[in-house]
Amino acid sequence: MGRLEGKVALITGGAQGQGAAAVRAFVAEGAKVVIADVADDHGKPLAEEVGGPSYFQHLDVSSESDWSSAVAEAAESLGTIDVLVNNAGILHFSELAKTTLEEYERVIRVNQVGTFLGMREVTPVMIAGGGGSIVNSSSIEGLGGMPFLIAYSASKFAIRGMTKVAALELGSKGIRVNSVHPGMIDTGMIREQVGGAEGMAWGAKKVALKRVGLPEDVAGMYVFLASDESGFCTGAEFVCDGGATATHAYGG
Repeated sequence: MGRLEGKVALITGGAQGQGAAAVRAFVAEGAKVVIADVADDHGKPLAEEVGGPSYFQHLDVSSESDWSSAVAEAAESLGTIDVLVNNAGILHFSELAKTTLEEYERVIRVNQVGTFLGMREVTPVMIAGGGGSIVNSSSIEGLGGMPFLIAYSASKFAIRGMTKVAALELGSKGIRVNSVHPGMIDTGMIREQVGGAEGMAWGAKKVALKRVGLPEDVAGMYVFLASDESGFCTGAEFVCDGGATATHAYGG
């Protein structure tokens, strides 16, 4: 029997990279998964790969109406939502003095507001179902700062704080809320932002394990927090960074 047997999970940003690895891991452990993303061209084939009753749902996490529709559809089609993984996020490098308000707000809208809306929308469904687990993807930039990531770091610190507030409010309802803090993970988004293989090699040299993380590394953490194995864990920070936060690895 899988570690997530019988559970229904909604995973945002689930079509590619870290999210797609999580989808595959959850399905392998017995969960039914709503693959939620704006990347239809990637999400639909992934849904076909993992098979029914898991399915793809177009979801812009910054949209209230998209969230309302996605949660209602999941509850109707699959009966409930036991797990929400707020994995969707965008990364933007920019010097503080050169960051436009539009750039800043775009990152906040997706990363921070998207997480808030997700937690808010699934809460009534989870309460009706007797509880659940919310897993919020923050970052090591939600634990410490890094140059040129003013908007991203702001959003990830906010996710860390919102996680703790939600954990305190929802614990009596049987809902656990935790944050995951990945370091440099080898996804297409990260490779593009750090300059490809050279940037990834630089990141690997900076950490204790001398490698960057794989999407599967984070997926394993998500599975643990979604499962009953983490039943006494809430309001906590789970770091998956190869040792970056053991020192001032990326600080400058």
